[in-house]
Amino acid sequence: MKTNFSIDGFNLYYGSLKGTTFRWLDLVQLCQKCFPGDEVHRVRYFTACVKPTPSNPLQAVRQQVYLRALRTLPPVQIHLGKFLIKKVTLPLSAPVPGEPDKAEVMRSEEKGSDVNLASYLLLDAFDADFQKAVVVTNDSDLVTPVRIVRERFDKPVVVLFPCRRSQDPSYDLSQVASASPRLHDSELAASQFPADMRDAKGPFHKPPQW
Repeated sequence: MKTNFSIDGFNLYYGSLKGTTFRWLDLVQLCQKCFPGDEVHRVRYFTACVKPTPSNPLQAVRQQVYLRALRTLPPVQIHLGKFLIKKVTLPLSAPVPGEPDKAEVMRSEEKGSDVNLASYLLLDAFDADFQKAVVVTNDSDLVTPVRIVRERFDKPVVVLFPCRRSQDPSYDLSQVASASPRLHDSELAASQFPADMRDAKGPFHKPPQW
Protein backbone atom coordinates (compact mmCIF):
# COMPACT_ATOMS: atom_id res chain seq x y z
CA MET A 1 0.00 0.00 0.00
CA LYS A 2 1.41 3.40 -1.02
CA THR A 3 1.72 5.29 2.27
CA ASN A 4 2.56 8.88 3.12
CA PHE A 5 3.99 9.71 6.53
CA SER A 6 3.50 13.11 8.19
CA ILE A 7 5.78 13.58 11.18
CA ASP A 8 5.36 16.30 13.78
CA GLY A 9 9.03 16.81 14.56
CA PHE A 10 8.71 18.59 17.92
CA ASN A 11 6.01 16.17 19.10
CA LEU A 12 8.23 13.25 18.15
CA TYR A 13 11.24 14.78 19.89
CA TYR A 14 9.55 15.65 23.17
CA GLY A 15 7.35 12.55 23.19
CA SER A 16 9.91 9.86 22.33
CA LEU A 17 13.44 11.17 21.77
CA LYS A 18 14.44 13.76 24.37
CA GLY A 19 16.82 12.32 26.93
CA THR A 20 17.40 9.13 24.91
CA THR A 21 20.15 7.82 22.64
CA PHE A 22 17.69 7.55 19.72
CA ARG A 23 17.86 11.12 18.39
CA TRP A 24 20.04 10.26 15.34
CA LEU A 25 16.89 8.83 13.82
CA ASP A 26 16.53 7.60 10.23
CA LEU A 27 12.89 8.41 9.53
CA VAL A 28 12.59 6.18 6.47
CA GLN A 29 13.91 3.17 8.37
CA LEU A 30 11.50 3.97 11.18
CA CYS A 31 8.53 4.09 8.82
CA GLN A 32 9.55 0.80 7.22
CA LYS A 33 9.97 -0.94 10.58
CA CYS A 34 6.66 0.32 11.97
CA PHE A 35 4.73 -0.54 8.79
CA PRO A 36 6.70 -3.33 7.05
CA GLY A 37 3.92 -4.19 4.63
CA ASP A 38 3.61 -0.65 3.24
CA GLU A 39 5.46 1.24 0.52
CA VAL A 40 7.07 4.35 2.02
CA HIS A 41 6.04 6.77 -0.70
CA ARG A 42 6.66 10.11 0.99
CA VAL A 43 7.85 11.27 4.41
CA ARG A 44 6.99 14.84 5.33
CA TYR A 45 8.89 16.11 8.37
CA PHE A 46 7.50 19.24 10.01
CA THR A 47 9.76 21.21 12.34
CA ALA A 48 11.29 24.65 12.94
CA CYS A 49 14.88 25.79 13.25
CA VAL A 50 15.66 26.15 16.94
CA LYS A 51 17.75 28.95 18.38
CA PRO A 52 20.71 28.58 20.73
CA THR A 53 20.11 29.36 24.38
CA PRO A 54 22.54 30.01 27.25
CA SER A 55 21.78 26.59 28.71
CA ASN A 56 22.06 24.81 25.35
CA PRO A 57 24.22 26.87 22.97
CA LEU A 58 24.88 24.05 20.46
CA GLN A 59 21.34 22.78 19.99
CA ALA A 60 20.89 24.67 16.72
CA VAL A 61 24.14 23.22 15.35
CA ARG A 62 23.06 19.68 16.23
CA GLN A 63 19.69 20.19 14.61
CA GLN A 64 21.24 21.44 11.36
CA VAL A 65 23.48 18.35 11.22
CA TYR A 66 20.41 16.18 11.73
CA LEU A 67 18.49 17.97 8.96
CA ARG A 68 21.51 17.42 6.72
CA ALA A 69 21.26 13.69 7.45
CA LEU A 70 17.54 13.67 6.66
CA ARG A 71 18.18 15.36 3.31
CA THR A 72 20.17 12.30 2.20
CA LEU A 73 16.89 10.31 2.20
CA PRO A 74 15.01 10.69 -1.12
CA PRO A 75 11.49 10.15 0.31
CA VAL A 76 11.94 12.86 2.96
CA GLN A 77 10.70 16.41 2.51
CA ILE A 78 11.39 18.94 5.30
CA HIS A 79 8.82 21.65 5.99
CA LEU A 80 9.97 24.46 8.28
CA GLY A 81 7.82 26.58 10.53
CA LYS A 82 9.16 29.23 12.91
CA PHE A 83 10.70 29.01 16.36
CA LEU A 84 10.20 32.03 18.60
CA ILE A 85 11.84 32.89 21.92
CA LYS A 86 10.51 35.84 23.86
CA LYS A 87 10.47 37.23 27.39
CA VAL A 88 7.15 37.04 29.21
CA THR A 89 6.09 37.92 32.73
CA LEU A 90 4.14 35.21 34.51
CA PRO A 91 2.64 34.86 37.99
CA LEU A 92 4.42 32.54 40.42
CA SER A 93 2.51 29.42 41.45
CA ALA A 94 3.48 29.84 45.09
CA PRO A 95 4.67 33.41 45.79
CA VAL A 96 6.43 34.15 49.06
CA PRO A 97 4.53 36.73 51.14
CA GLY A 98 6.19 40.09 50.85
CA GLU A 99 8.17 39.06 47.76
CA PRO A 100 7.30 39.72 44.08
CA ASP A 101 4.47 37.49 42.85
CA LYS A 102 5.63 37.50 39.22
CA ALA A 103 8.79 36.53 37.35
CA GLU A 104 10.21 37.25 33.91
CA VAL A 105 10.92 34.04 31.97
CA MET A 106 12.02 33.05 28.47
CA ARG A 107 9.28 31.28 26.58
CA SER A 108 10.03 29.26 23.46
CA GLU A 109 7.26 28.59 21.01
CA GLU A 110 7.14 26.65 17.76
CA LYS A 111 4.77 28.12 15.21
CA GLY A 112 3.32 26.77 12.00
CA SER A 113 4.13 23.07 12.01
CA ASP A 114 0.66 21.86 12.95
CA VAL A 115 -0.94 24.07 10.30
CA ASN A 116 1.62 22.95 7.70
CA LEU A 117 1.04 19.29 8.55
CA ALA A 118 -2.73 19.64 8.31
CA SER A 119 -2.47 21.51 5.01
CA TYR A 120 -0.18 18.98 3.32
CA LEU A 121 -2.19 16.03 4.65
CA LEU A 122 -5.32 17.45 3.03
CA LEU A 123 -3.48 18.50 -0.15
CA ASP A 124 -1.99 15.02 -0.60
CA ALA A 125 -5.43 13.48 -0.07
CA PHE A 126 -6.94 15.81 -2.67
CA ASP A 127 -4.16 14.90 -5.13
CA ALA A 128 -4.64 11.17 -4.46
CA ASP A 129 -0.95 11.04 -3.51
CA PHE A 130 -1.38 8.10 -1.12
CA GLN A 131 -3.51 5.07 -0.39
CA LYS A 132 -2.89 5.33 3.35
CA ALA A 133 -1.63 8.11 5.60
CA VAL A 134 0.30 7.80 8.85
CA VAL A 135 0.52 10.83 11.13
CA VAL A 136 3.14 10.78 13.89
CA THR A 137 1.84 13.12 16.57
CA ASN A 138 0.01 13.44 19.85
CA ASP A 139 -1.43 16.85 19.02
CA SER A 140 -5.21 16.88 19.27
CA ASP A 141 -5.32 20.03 17.09
CA LEU A 142 -5.02 17.61 14.15
CA VAL A 143 -8.31 15.83 14.85
CA THR A 144 -10.21 17.71 12.11
CA PRO A 145 -7.84 17.06 9.17
CA VAL A 146 -7.55 13.39 10.16
CA ARG A 147 -11.34 13.12 10.25
CA ILE A 148 -11.71 14.88 6.89
CA VAL A 149 -9.26 12.58 5.14
CA ARG A 150 -11.08 9.52 6.47
CA GLU A 151 -14.64 10.73 5.84
CA ARG A 152 -14.34 12.95 2.76
CA PHE A 153 -11.61 11.03 0.91
CA ASP A 154 -12.30 7.56 2.32
CA LYS A 155 -8.62 7.00 3.10
CA PRO A 156 -7.27 5.21 6.17
CA VAL A 157 -5.29 7.44 8.54
CA VAL A 158 -3.19 5.82 11.25
CA VAL A 159 -2.05 8.01 14.12
CA LEU A 160 1.27 6.75 15.51
CA PHE A 161 1.64 8.15 19.02
CA PRO A 162 5.17 9.22 20.06
CA CYS A 163 4.39 8.69 23.74
CA ARG A 164 6.52 7.16 26.42
CA ARG A 165 4.85 4.91 29.00
CA SER A 166 4.24 7.81 31.40
CA GLN A 167 2.31 9.81 28.80
CA ASP A 168 -1.26 9.41 27.67
CA PRO A 169 -2.10 9.37 23.96
CA SER A 170 -4.72 11.86 22.83
CA TYR A 171 -8.16 10.29 23.28
CA ASP A 172 -9.68 12.59 20.64
CA LEU A 173 -7.11 11.57 18.03
CA SER A 174 -7.55 7.88 18.80
CA GLN A 175 -11.30 8.25 18.24
CA VAL A 176 -10.95 9.59 14.68
CA ALA A 177 -7.95 7.50 13.55
CA SER A 178 -8.21 4.23 11.65
CA ALA A 179 -5.73 2.82 14.17
CA SER A 180 -3.62 4.42 16.89
CA PRO A 181 -0.57 2.39 17.97
CA ARG A 182 2.25 3.71 20.12
CA LEU A 183 5.81 4.17 18.93
CA HIS A 184 8.16 1.83 20.82
CA ASP A 185 11.78 2.27 21.88
CA SER A 186 12.72 -0.93 20.06
CA GLU A 187 11.61 0.61 16.75
CA LEU A 188 13.57 3.77 17.44
CA ALA A 189 16.71 1.86 18.44
CA ALA A 190 16.58 -0.19 15.23
CA SER A 191 16.21 2.91 13.01
CA GLN A 192 19.41 4.87 13.55
CA PHE A 193 21.62 6.55 10.97
CA PRO A 194 25.25 5.40 10.83
CA ALA A 195 27.57 7.65 12.84
CA ASP A 196 29.58 8.58 9.72
CA MET A 197 27.66 9.88 6.70
CA ARG A 198 28.30 11.58 3.37
CA ASP A 199 26.29 13.83 1.07
CA ALA A 200 27.10 15.97 -1.98
CA LYS A 201 29.05 18.39 0.23
CA GLY A 202 31.26 15.68 1.71
CA PRO A 203 31.47 13.63 4.90
CA PHE A 204 29.80 14.58 8.16
CA HIS A 205 29.25 12.89 11.50
CA LYS A 206 26.72 12.32 14.21
CA PRO A 207 26.98 15.11 16.82
CA PRO A 208 29.09 13.90 19.79
CA GLN A 209 26.37 14.62 22.37
CA TRP A 210 23.82 12.54 20.45
